[in-house]
Order: sequence, then C-alpha cells, then structure tokens
Amino acid sequence: MKLYDVKGQRLYLTSTEREDFLEAARKAPREIRTFCFALHYTGCRISEALALTPKLVDLSEKALIFKTLKKRDKIIYRAVPIPDEALDTIDMVHGLTEVLNSKKRAILKKPLWPWARMTGFRFVKSVMDEAGIPDGPHKCPKGLRHGFGVHAISKGVPLNMLSKWLGHSSLEMTSIYANALGEEQRDIASRMWS
Repeated sequence: MKLYDVKGQRLYLTSTEREDFLEAARKAPREIRTFCFALHYTGCRISEALALTPKLVDLSEKALIFKTLKKRDKIIYRAVPIPDEALDTIDMVHGLTEVLNSKKRAILKKPLWPWARMTGFRFVKSVMDEAGIPDGPHKCPKGLRHGFGVHAISKGVPLNMLSKWLGHSSLEMTSIYANALGEEQRDIASRMWS
C-alpha cells in the first residue's frame, strides 16, 4: 500500500478535498448522502459500507460496525464511531429506530444500500464531480479511504486506533499514512513546532 502512484501522483484526498466532498454529499439524494457519510467518516472500503445492515448500526454507541473484508480466514468486526450529524441522518433516512424496534428479523439483515459495488462507485464519483475534485488517481472511493487515514494522522489519532478503525492487520500497514506530503505533512509537523 502506498500514497503515491508510480508517476508520483497522490492517491488520497486532501483535507480540503474531503471537506468539499462532504459538502457536496450533503446536497446529494438522501441514500447517496448517507452512503457518502459512511465512507467519509469511517474510512471503510466501499464493499464494507455496502454490507452494512440496520443491526450493524449501533445507535447507543454512535458507531457503525463493519465486517472486515480483508480477513478471509477470520470473521472480525470493528466499530467505528461517527459524528452525531451523520448518525442522525442515517437513522432518519433509513428509519433505523423503527427498524431496530420492529420484531421482523429479516428487515435487520437487509443492506442499507441495496446496490452493486459499481453503482456505489459511480455514486461516489458523481459526488466527487459535484465537489469539483480534480481528476487523478485520488478521485475514487479508495482515495477517500486514504484521505481518511491521512486526516486521522494529521489530527493526532494514535496509529493503533486508526489501524483498528481501518481494519488493518498490522500497524506497519497503517503507518503509511504518516508519509503524507504537502498540507497534511505541514499539519503534522506544526504540532512539533508549537
């Protein structure tokens, strides 16, 4: 895993691009908005978001619970906290409070977003277009995931916590986010200077 491709092009969204993405997501249709919120606030993989069901949204702990897809030999779940705004929006749009209180178990297992992976990918790209994010290898859901990692490091989130949130198997893999350049690198360095 790396943050730059073989041509030296960035593979992650900057903090400004992440903010622009979030602002564009707020204006998107409701289901697309909640999908983008899940990706933006958790750094999850697109397939992990598409696997979310009502029973994997923990309203009391204010977290989304993901089945880590890269652990093929083990079933591992991880809880990633999200802001109240995002959780409230997901609750309202998907009627989670009512669904979680219902006695119908089948509803609890239905995906929040019943889309194919490519459909989710296209929705994210359309929100990125609306946000004015310039073309490049960073303009994709994985760029959003990498941007989450870089942003977390720049805000002082400990590597072990970030590793847990992203579902990485080792801290070594997560430490790649400390190799950011530009604005993110200056944010990290500025903590040392003050």
